Amino acid sequence: MYLTRQSERILDRYLTLFPAITITGPRQSGKSTMLKEYLKNKFRYITFDRLQNVEDFLSDPNGFLEKYNDKVIFDEVQRVPQLFNYIKILIDKDRQNYGKFILTSSSQFHMIREITETLAGRTGNMDLLPFQYLEIPIEQRSKQILYGSYPELVTRGYDGAYEWFESYIQNYVERDVRALSNIENLKDFQKFINLLAAKTGQEFNATSFANDLGVNYKTIQSWLSILEASYIVFSIEPYFHNLGKRIVKRPKVYFWDTGLVCYLTGIRTLEMLEKGPLCGPIFENYLIAEVYKAMQHQKKDHKLFYFRSNLGHEADIILEDRKNQQVLFIEIKYNQTARPIMVEKIKNLIEKEKDYQVHIGYKTSGLLLYSGNETGKYFGSVNYMPWYSFLEQYQNW
Repeated sequence: MYLTRQSERILDRYLTLFPAITITGPRQSGKSTMLKEYLKNKFRYITFDRLQNVEDFLSDPNGFLEKYNDKVIFDEVQRVPQLFNYIKILIDKDRQNYGKFILTSSSQFHMIREITETLAGRTGNMDLLPFQYLEIPIEQRSKQILYGSYPELVTRGYDGAYEWFESYIQNYVERDVRALSNIENLKDFQKFINLLAAKTGQEFNATSFANDLGVNYKTIQSWLSILEASYIVFSIEPYFHNLGKRIVKRPKVYFWDTGLVCYLTGIRTLEMLEKGPLCGPIFENYLIAEVYKAMQHQKKDHKLFYFRSNLGHEADIILEDRKNQQVLFIEIKYNQTARPIMVEKIKNLIEKEKDYQVHIGYKTSGLLLYSGNETGKYFGSVNYMPWYSFLEQYQNW
């Protein structure tokens, strides 16, 4: 069963704008499936996960690309980095022929380096992440926060979800991590992943992680880069219009998939989640990841930040809409009842916006996302809304 992806519209547009398209995303996020189904009978498909294709290319690159030189999907291209130079030559010989090649990879490291060195200006870049809320069948959406968004799990009704995650982590650590970096102690690296899951949504303190795991600061920073490059986690920077201030503050780290967080922290049922200490952080992680996935899949001109000051002003999300020149301050609560006190902090932040260098001329407003069913307004520009209503509406922003 193929479920329609939001990224299909961007793919259509990029096929008319660029000679090549590069698509990155985590393993099992549906890159190959989307391309093979959506472009069926229009593109040929070659995967370099198949060793024979790697050998055929390396033994005779010119002969290989004489055969596959137009309307071709090359999957997992990080396995043959030499391919990029040959593709550059073919594109430059026929620069106005758009949509010649689609290249996919499960690693940002390899793709960014090769694009910078060989395909700059020749390719449109896309991310394909696990399903976002609106891509999941309605009857499955209530299970998404607990069991995640990976297409294979969704299409089989989450049967065997935790066995699937066990295999996913094992293969990721043993296969992808070794390919990305020379990590000597994979057990410590996996402990780092588990510790990150237990602290999801917290400000990232590399020194604290280094002390907990008995490694140095640089090792922790390197490990975080690996997890980000392979789409296990992402980070949100603190909000300041002044970029210099943005750099010196600590980011918050979240997982792309809360099913993986629940697996790593031993949460097996919705009751365990709701009664446990991680309910709030995982719910926050879930909503922020959903907004971020929608941003990436639809190429929205939006940016995500968080804010916290030593004066008590804070917001879980600051959503900056550059196209419409708006800044939305968002508070996230897992409560089923919306109360004015829940938005007091973002109300104060909006009132003090000039102190925090919000873009001049941008319209500011606040929003509480919660687990109830009612929509309403507090304090003039501060509203409250069920979280699922927001995700449904955000697609059309």
